[in-house]
Amino acid sequence: MEELARESISLLTSVSKTALLPPHADAPRLGSTGAIFIMLKSALGAGLLNFPWAFERAGGIRSAVAVELVSLVFLISGLIILGYSSSISGQCTYQGVVRELCGPSIGQLCEICFVFNLFMISVAFLVIVDDQLEKLSLSIYELVTDLPESMMPHHWYTDQRFALLLLCLLLILPLSLSKEISILKYISVLGTLAATYMTTAIIIKYHSMPLPLVHISPIYSGGITSWASMFSVIPTICFGFQCHEASIAIFSSMENQRLSHWVFISVVSMVICLIIYTLTGVYGYLSFGAGVKPDILMSYTGDDMLMIIARLLFGISITTIYPIILLLGRPVLQEPLLRLCTGSDGVVTGTLERRSRYVLTVLWIAVTLLIAMFVPDISKIISVIGGISAAFIFIFPGLCLIFAMQSEPVSFKTRVCLTAWGVITLICGAFIFGQSTTVAVMQILGKL
Repeated sequence: MEELARESISLLTSVSKTALLPPHADAPRLGSTGAIFIMLKSALGAGLLNFPWAFERAGGIRSAVAVELVSLVFLISGLIILGYSSSISGQCTYQGVVRELCGPSIGQLCEICFVFNLFMISVAFLVIVDDQLEKLSLSIYELVTDLPESMMPHHWYTDQRFALLLLCLLLILPLSLSKEISILKYISVLGTLAATYMTTAIIIKYHSMPLPLVHISPIYSGGITSWASMFSVIPTICFGFQCHEASIAIFSSMENQRLSHWVFISVVSMVICLIIYTLTGVYGYLSFGAGVKPDILMSYTGDDMLMIIARLLFGISITTIYPIILLLGRPVLQEPLLRLCTGSDGVVTGTLERRSRYVLTVLWIAVTLLIAMFVPDISKIISVIGGISAAFIFIFPGLCLIFAMQSEPVSFKTRVCLTAWGVITLICGAFIFGQSTTVAVMQILGKL
């Protein structure tokens, strides 16, 4: 996600760089609008599909929105802490900030979590593509033959998993083999476009439904609003609002790096995300009630042209962003592998680098494809990713704040208050990570 942010920064500032910056400037500078745009592009994505289902799981609209608002405090706090940590450490990557402030051991743990998080995001992306391929194939069959979905013959070559395999072999693999995928920076804006279009389409479909169908869904699903059900939606919120890994790259490229300005950027970005996610969750949940599926697009009929376009947009954006996610995780694995292969001399030849890159790329795609083919639905994957995302939103920012307060020249009262907030953030993150990850893994193992 840092790479996605840097690609966007380069794209947004390429025109203004020569005109606005002095000749000796060697880094692009971001204004407020550009920073907010990149934050939104980093946050708005696949998690949007899961929000209506999360509203149902939370027990209704009020409880889900309440959890969102409470979570928003920690989400914004994490962004502010990371911006502050970047300014005092002088680092421009998430791992670099954690390593500089918290030490090499915690920095290495951050790298491991970073790679695992990217790996699970890759699985989630393929699960989404698999779902959309299934629905698109049914829609095409209906449009071409004028027959219902139930009449579609089932053969191995009509299975969406076979189509997903072909997509990985013919499109994703070739795009992922190169060292740099700069062309995808122009296509990655589709993620924001797809999210905005889908939210608008869901609202339009809700208001165009017959009134009896709309009012079938109550505000509360069965009246259940227990603490357990409310906590169950936190992983979805963490996954949906996750832009914290990219935030340090964005902050370090901003023209105005005052902390007060970064607070403004963080608040505006998260509030816009809150509006889009809440509108999607509310209208998707009201449209289907307790019958809403973990992937909201799967709840609509196959002949719905608005949703066919939404599926195509989401499928294309995810297919193009998957190689970027792989590009982020591969170097972290490739570096120790090259050290192991080169031995004491430490000389990395072009052939060795290329072979290791090809092997890691094929293995990454193959393993994520196998998992995606046999995972029951996207909600199980997002539960795992949401738990891991809590580490980047709560745990590592809390640790950075605690360690920073041990050396920064601040008053005793400020030191105590900020250290206490860091501890609270750390404890909340550890609880969310442990609880959500354990439940998600148990659910996946129970379904396999």
